[in-house]
Amino acid sequence: MQRSTKTFPVRQRGFSILEMLFATVILLVGLVSVAQLVPASLMLNYRNRMDSSALVFAQRQLDVILDQPLNPPGNAFTDQNGNTYQLGDPTTPNVVQGNNVVPFNNQTLIDFSGPTPAAYPTNGYGFTYQDPQDPTGTTYDVRWAVIVTGNGNVAACKRFILGVRQIGGNGFFLPITLDTMVTR
Repeated sequence: MQRSTKTFPVRQRGFSILEMLFATVILLVGLVSVAQLVPASLMLNYRNRMDSSALVFAQRQLDVILDQPLNPPGNAFTDQNGNTYQLGDPTTPNVVQGNNVVPFNNQTLIDFSGPTPAAYPTNGYGFTYQDPQDPTGTTYDVRWAVIVTGNGNVAACKRFILGVRQIGGNGFFLPITLDTMVTR
């Protein structure tokens, strides 16, 4: 008797086309979402750089003001760029002089709701500045207010509230406000 051998078909294992399609779609969704993070991180980096630039510029301007005597002649000075800095009149003590200030979260901030100093006279309490070394042409709106404490003729103490905001550029940037008091 002859033995019969039956061969059973070997079932091949692998991925079907439908499984490959699902895997490809999932991979593409992941790649697209990662690719969208790159421009977002670039924009955040740019915003942080602009905020840092405004803060450094504000600190530099405040240092220029603080380097002046407490009672300078005429209560003002002019810098090398031709900007006039009013430093407060001691004959009107305990009054906010210069730009308007607003209280916000227990802080005193410069009110930037009005037009820029280039559009109106600030009487020496603000100016606009464009750095000639900056390739992006960033312009800063610089404003300050002074509160003088003294006997009406001589200042004993001055509080400076200085605000800087970026004008123009890409996006909206919050103003930087520095608040300090000087006594000599």
